[in-house]
Amino acid sequence: MPTHLDVTFRDARRDDLTRIVTLLTDDAIGAGREGASLDEYEATFATIDADPNNLLVVGELDGVVVATMQLTFVPTISRGASTRMIVEAVRVDSTLRGRGVGRLLMDEAHRRGRERGCALAQLTSDKRRGDAHRFYRALGYEQSHEGFKLAL
Repeated sequence: MPTHLDVTFRDARRDDLTRIVTLLTDDAIGAGREGASLDEYEATFATIDADPNNLLVVGELDGVVVATMQLTFVPTISRGASTRMIVEAVRVDSTLRGRGVGRLLMDEAHRRGRERGCALAQLTSDKRRGDAHRFYRALGYEQSHEGFKLAL
């Protein structure tokens, strides 16, 4: 049963990186993907932070970062030359899952997308994340496309 939690959202700061990486590695899939040195995360954070079309967002509860996501705003020639928002790296502290934090996080993503005039929010989710897929469908996301990736 979800509990109302007083989670606040803000743009991430450099000193949030250690906690963000901890959230990214908080399951078997994430733990297998992450592992760069903090220096590499710091360099990437600086790139994200300098780009007005990229946001790294955190959610705080009682002064502790408990959620994160990256939002990228992409102007597209398709869909009437609209802007779409790509939602990536969505993570909620495992001790808080099922308590409404993820819904609040995605509400924040949608608010920011609407604020920027986005016509569409899109995301990808690893095929092994069944709980996440149910969550996104409950938010109204449709599995409308097949995704493809190629390691470069």
